[in-house]
Amino acid sequence: MISIIIPAYNEEAVLDGTLAAIRTAAEALGSPHEVIVVDDGSTDRTAEIARAHGARVVGVNLRNIGAARNAGARAASGDLLIFVDADTLVTPAVLQGAVASIRAGAVGGGAGVRQDSNDPAWGPAVYGFAGLVMRMAGWAAGCFMFVRTDIFHSTGGFDERYFATEEIHLSRAVKKYGRFVILRDRVITSARKGRLFTTREVVAQLLTAVWPGNLKRRDRLGAWYGGKREKDGK
Repeated sequence: MISIIIPAYNEEAVLDGTLAAIRTAAEALGSPHEVIVVDDGSTDRTAEIARAHGARVVGVNLRNIGAARNAGARAASGDLLIFVDADTLVTPAVLQGAVASIRAGAVGGGAGVRQDSNDPAWGPAVYGFAGLVMRMAGWAAGCFMFVRTDIFHSTGGFDERYFATEEIHLSRAVKKYGRFVILRDRVITSARKGRLFTTREVVAQLLTAVWPGNLKRRDRLGAWYGGKREKDGK
């Protein structure tokens, strides 16, 4: 059984597409699976959309993406956990690659990432550079990560002290148990942060995030937790 876990906060604009892509990829795979949407205090139609797609909804009010993912993992029945962001499209090739890697002996991993548009113009270069750094370091991007359930629980799961970079901490922990794979195939994630915030705002947020201690403070991470959303997902 594969458990696909999606943390979500006010994601009605994009969740429909994410769940439709997951359904297509899972049907192509042909393996038993479940989809769990962790609704982290949404005030929109996030939970309604999730249920319409047949997903199981786990309601929490944590406003911490790592903690929301952990809540989904606790509710999961699968022996493979796949964490997908609500604004990320998983292709059949990526899902098949994740399962094949686990069957070949890997304990976890991630995938390449590309954004869903060239808006803003600097987005592809930034994503490309970030992807190269993550691949060289052997870290999974937060928008898509997979790990054997037993290994996940052995590590203690996502470190809930962090409101960002929690995927890097878990990648490091999982790698201690065996082979960690970054797939060549890529998921497609939203470039909305580049559209919602100016270049200056993005740079300022990144500089704020790397200041010691700020990754453990939600109030210093407005680009992640401010709740600003595109209304139509585009």
